[in-house]
Amino acid sequence: MRDGFVKVAALTPAIRVADVDYNVDACVAAAREAAGEGARVIVLPELAITAYTCEDLFWQDALLDAAARGLARLVRETAALDALLLAGVPLRVNGKLYNCAAVASRGRLLGLVPKRNIPTYNEFYEGRHFCAGPAEVEWLALGRLGLDVPATAGGEGGDPSGESFDDEVPFGSRLLFACDELPGLVVGAEICEDLWVPDPPSTELAQAGATLVCNLSASNELVGKADYRRSLVGSTSARLVCAYMYASAGWGESTQDLVFGGHDLVCENGRVLAETKPLADAGLARVGEGHAAVGASAAIDVQLLAADRRRMSTFETLSSPDDHGFTVVPFSLGVSETSLAGRPVDPHPFVPADRARRSERCEEIFAIQAHGLAKRLAHTHSARAVIGVSGGLDSTLALLVAARAFDLLGLDRKGILAVTMPGFGTTHRTHDNARAMSEALGCELREISIAAAVRQHFADIGHDEADHSVTYENAQARERTQILMDVANQEGGLVVGTGDLSELALGWATYNADHMSMYGANAGVPKTLVRHLVRYVADAAAAGGKAALGAGLGEEAARNGAELARVLYDVLDTPVSPELLPASGDGKISQKTEDLVGPYELHDFFLYNVLRCGFGPAKVYRLALEAFGGRYASGTDADDAAVGTYDAETVMKWLRKFYWRFFSQQFKRSCLPDGPKVGTVAVSPRGDLRMPSDAVCALWQRELEGL
Repeated sequence: MRDGFVKVAALTPAIRVADVDYNVDACVAAAREAAGEGARVIVLPELAITAYTCEDLFWQDALLDAAARGLARLVRETAALDALLLAGVPLRVNGKLYNCAAVASRGRLLGLVPKRNIPTYNEFYEGRHFCAGPAEVEWLALGRLGLDVPATAGGEGGDPSGESFDDEVPFGSRLLFACDELPGLVVGAEICEDLWVPDPPSTELAQAGATLVCNLSASNELVGKADYRRSLVGSTSARLVCAYMYASAGWGESTQDLVFGGHDLVCENGRVLAETKPLADAGLARVGEGHAAVGASAAIDVQLLAADRRRMSTFETLSSPDDHGFTVVPFSLGVSETSLAGRPVDPHPFVPADRARRSERCEEIFAIQAHGLAKRLAHTHSARAVIGVSGGLDSTLALLVAARAFDLLGLDRKGILAVTMPGFGTTHRTHDNARAMSEALGCELREISIAAAVRQHFADIGHDEADHSVTYENAQARERTQILMDVANQEGGLVVGTGDLSELALGWATYNADHMSMYGANAGVPKTLVRHLVRYVADAAAAGGKAALGAGLGEEAARNGAELARVLYDVLDTPVSPELLPASGDGKISQKTEDLVGPYELHDFFLYNVLRCGFGPAKVYRLALEAFGGRYASGTDADDAAVGTYDAETVMKWLRKFYWRFFSQQFKRSCLPDGPKVGTVAVSPRGDLRMPSDAVCALWQRELEGL
């Protein structure tokens, strides 16, 4: 359970209606198999011990007596499992029948959570048999329940020292189960319909501290219901900033009027981590071989959930759950390593893996960028935008955004002044691409060489041109920015910045040069996403017609689609470089950014996990090894968001570089120009990142040294 990870499993065993002994055997077998695969919290469906579809057999004492005995046997026979187990069972309490989630661990019954909301509509008529359970917790004598098992520690009037009492068990929906070894793991339970009501019990459970909510369900299948169920579980986990497990009834339930599909889900803060396909055939093949089960399992991250809750000022928690009627029951799990094999670790967290979603995301980001720039142009009454175009990815994206912004405002694209400023490191490839792209988009193109001005500057400050130090590089960058600013003043225009989020995070910009602009259109876009935004436009341009117009290229660019696509594809194939050092003898780029600061896909991964998730170096390092150790490698096709592979030494090298640059370069981020936020990570000093420029990196460095 290192780093806050714990594996969980939502299971659907194949059962028989009213055959309690068979069902208990199936539940035990399923739990043992899941625990053997590392699951530490295991959830079984609603009324799994009897089956949900017993109907008026729930009035039969024979079935209810067997259910109590079956629960006791389930608790005893799973005593050796290092897991928290939740199973559905009908129980008589004070002369009434309740639909309960029984919670057990290591041979002890920890609590009984009754269903709060009893449906009596459409195909459901549970109110015929069951009463709605109370929220308030009371302690029940096991003998009165017919249960022959040890109960949890404590009880009303019990010894607060926590010694075991074998005669009472807590009963009520305001129950929480807290893990001793993993403080962030607090489990709450609700049952089926409880999730579907306007004010579900899970809301107050989460506010009382539950980071994992378990739902024991018997949700039948109808056309379209699986999609709604998935959406409901996912959105609930997002709203409550929790992990949510949903285990639903399946094979073996009566099909007299309904069919149950065994739709199991594990979600975390809005993301589906694992899911079974409803009505899947895979589990049926095993039914004849003995006890069979299907299920969804994944490693959840309670540390991440706790961090998200701390960050959200509007997520209200109860300072003292006990004072609000909640009873917290402790349980123990062995300290074990949690494999992340069942948990997706996204190597490109800023880029959707699915191509269709990626296109939608690209369109949405373009719209945000373009509307942000359009508002600034309108506010400043500017009909001119000045952009330094280098033939690289970032300036290409800024130019595309400017074109769309001008279209939004109904301005002639000739008002976009694309300035190419060749210097000592400019290659024919990037120079020609900058010119061709500007012409294809219908912008005004102007070329201003910086060579003479920079040489004069070298003479003024006494710098030897043969000395290719940082002064040699930065003098060129500052000359380019001076040109852009002065041209903008001449034209009554606005300088559009080209630097992206990844460069800002690393401080890979010359202070008061490419670091500065009048509006930073790319400030919220990480480098891995810049690449896909440009590819999105290139693909649309290549397709032509409606695709090109849909991507906001405009009619002229759509007509020049083939040429624009050719240029954009070549830009994508060009190494990322500031081109501040002379080209190689054969005229190719000699200064490659990723050779100097490291692969951007690694740095974007680090950036997301450090800023969005708040993870420390050890956890970031571990996740990076999972993401880039070959598990997600997908060849070389950029269309498929290919993932590189890096060994541990390489990951550590660039992680050290990331932390050093992130801390040492904050002074550049403290005075960034305005620019739109487009995702959950941003570094604006006015928004998401308020960090002192002289903060010390020693804590993070020491943790890295200890790995």
